[in-house]
Amino acid sequence: MNQETEDALADAYNAGLDLEKSGDLDGAEKAYRRALELDSADPAGVSIRLAAMGRDPSPQKMPDAYMSTLFDQHADVFDKILVDQLGYCVPLLVREALRELNLEQFDRLLDLGCGTGLSGVALSDCTSHRTGVDLSEKIVELAFDRQIYDDLYVGEAVEFLEEFEEDDESRPTWSLITATDVLPYIGNADPLLAGASDRLENEGVFAFSTETLSEAASEGEGYKVGDKRRFSHTPAYIAERLASAGFEVLLEQKITVRLEDGDPVSGQLVIARKL
Repeated sequence: MNQETEDALADAYNAGLDLEKSGDLDGAEKAYRRALELDSADPAGVSIRLAAMGRDPSPQKMPDAYMSTLFDQHADVFDKILVDQLGYCVPLLVREALRELNLEQFDRLLDLGCGTGLSGVALSDCTSHRTGVDLSEKIVELAFDRQIYDDLYVGEAVEFLEEFEEDDESRPTWSLITATDVLPYIGNADPLLAGASDRLENEGVFAFSTETLSEAASEGEGYKVGDKRRFSHTPAYIAERLASAGFEVLLEQKITVRLEDGDPVSGQLVIARKL
């Protein structure tokens, strides 16, 4: 992309933000659609803003370019924002849930959307070998500095599950796969659940979190981009898609995923076993 196009993209996006904040949603939509015309990869995530505004249906996932840009920009303050400001503690809830289920030791962990390594740290006492994957290169660098993972990769979660091979072209499997705070960035859960099922050993465990969408607000889809521009899912949708992917639910627990403007965001912690 040349500088002229980059400048035009920034102008369109910033105009959309200003118009949206002022309440001119028609004007904001026009500006956002111009941004999409300039760069269909959507590094600014305007497709998510259009869905949150009710101007487009919810997409199946957030654009990869947007995700990598977003987390690269916030890498240096990622933990401070997530833990200190938003009160995020889902990895610790996963560890406690596994303890309650008497699932105390796993040979191999795959941590999807590993971030800076919070789940790796929380699960270090019950896993022997840990692999982390995240879309943000700068985030992965911070996870590397923690020295908690045996292997780290930059990549999108579903693509990693579908395509990753070892150097000898073998397709590894894991005894535990985690995806804490991943589904809020993915609408259609089927590819993630199918990929996790394919990469788990027999009776392997998949632990993940969601943000909760009420049936009344779901409009029949089971997932939706909310006004905070993240995906939420109905519990019924998650239960149905897990069964379809060949999982049995071992634990389904209501949790507070994070704080948003000081208010708790309700969600689910799910521990499921591959049948």
